[in-house]
Amino acid sequence: MSVAVRYYSRSGNTKKVAEYIAEAAGVSAVSVDSKDAAISEKADVLFIGGALYAYGIDDNLKQYLKTLPADMVGRAVVFSTSWLSKHALDLIKNALSEKGIPVESDTLYFKSKAVDGGRDEAVKFAKKYIW
Repeated sequence: MSVAVRYYSRSGNTKKVAEYIAEAAGVSAVSVDSKDAAISEKADVLFIGGALYAYGIDDNLKQYLKTLPADMVGRAVVFSTSWLSKHALDLIKNALSEKGIPVESDTLYFKSKAVDGGRDEAVKFAKKYIW
């Protein structure tokens, strides 16, 4: 099974969660604004995350989702961090669904201050989708 982890993080909280997930999957977490973010080989599972910024997701993540080739992703699993709202989860899921990418209904969310103690929860969550 091939797994990819992509994220966008301004504060570093979503990056930490992405790294926890990537550790469980044995891959690297890659920021969507990195030159290495493109999915070059089909990913059976794509873990993808971001946070809510001023009622929306960051433009870097929006653009990445728009250009993500649906035929390169078997299914997506969404995660997010924020100070106030889980709304980024819905925004990411909707963008993926609009592209025709199957999205798992289960998501992973941390309030920003809870991220540091969330490693075990993130690893457990990721392992549900990696076999």
